[in-house]
Amino acid sequence: MTTRRGFLAASAVAALGTAVPPRVHAEFSPAGPAVDVVQSTYVLVHPDLRMLADVSPFDITAETLPQVRAVVNATGAARAMPDKVEIVDVPGSPASFRLLRPELTPEGSMPCILFIHGGGMILNQAQSFDALCYDFAQRTGALVANAEYRLAPEAPFPGPVEDCYAVLRYLHDNAAVLGIDPAHISVMGQSAGGGLAAALAILARDRGEVPVKAQFLIYPMLDYRTGTTAAPVNNLTTGEFVWTRANTRFGWDALRGDYKLDDSRIGQFSPSHVPSTAGLPAAFVAVGDLDLFLEEDTEYVLRMVRERVPCELHIYAGAPHGFDMVPGAASAKAHDANLNAAFSRLL
Repeated sequence: MTTRRGFLAASAVAALGTAVPPRVHAEFSPAGPAVDVVQSTYVLVHPDLRMLADVSPFDITAETLPQVRAVVNATGAARAMPDKVEIVDVPGSPASFRLLRPELTPEGSMPCILFIHGGGMILNQAQSFDALCYDFAQRTGALVANAEYRLAPEAPFPGPVEDCYAVLRYLHDNAAVLGIDPAHISVMGQSAGGGLAAALAILARDRGEVPVKAQFLIYPMLDYRTGTTAAPVNNLTTGEFVWTRANTRFGWDALRGDYKLDDSRIGQFSPSHVPSTAGLPAAFVAVGDLDLFLEEDTEYVLRMVRERVPCELHIYAGAPHGFDMVPGAASAKAHDANLNAAFSRLL
């Protein structure tokens, strides 16, 4: 029988292969250019994750973005769960969220997870992640709010993070009506959504209006320098599959718009550049060792640890971006177990 999680994973992987050809793999070599990987790191991919490496990533440009969005959204629409979802518009904001509850509602108030979807700041829609959020709600007994935020380049910084903050503020201010414990609201996201969750935790700390209990960051996109010659480290074993340097550069450029990177909001734009991580909520961070975001994620955890933020970091061997979406993969199973344990401790 196909589970909701298995269907979600299979559909996500299928979306990667839609309208793109199979890859041709070269031999691995540690040599390479200053920015982009040319020779294949395929030999480093764990065999049960090869399905991620066997299709060419989307080539996203200003010209191809509408087509890529159409393909991704059409595939994701099949994962919507309208019979399980309550859609809530946030007053005074363009943001909304999709509310998913545990089937077995606990007595008293519940913890809440504010989930932020990925897509490089430029792709995806919340309904595509209903099945994943429903799964989280059943696993944790928490209410899950699946945020719908505006995408770049139509809504550059600070639009997306402000949309997410509007959802966070609504959840806190309406906690009693929703059945939420206002002291137990956590933020979570994958990829660009992980970056926005990290930025949201920073924004909430800086404004001091809404407490955030914990942050669950799954291969988060944190540093606007990644994929450029300005990156602190150009690890040539990362970034070949699923989400590439070129797509990351496009996503950050789209989000940046005309932002000058010269004021106190820079950490809310690119969390790696926050002046201090002190006072941020406890963090769970997971990333594959072939993921383009490996270096920035690891360094961000080290920064938080140095500044006394409780952190847990998991790095999965042979795992490209999106490894947790592959049904039956050993690393996906290990990640689920580690995430469940973190939910139990931190929510």
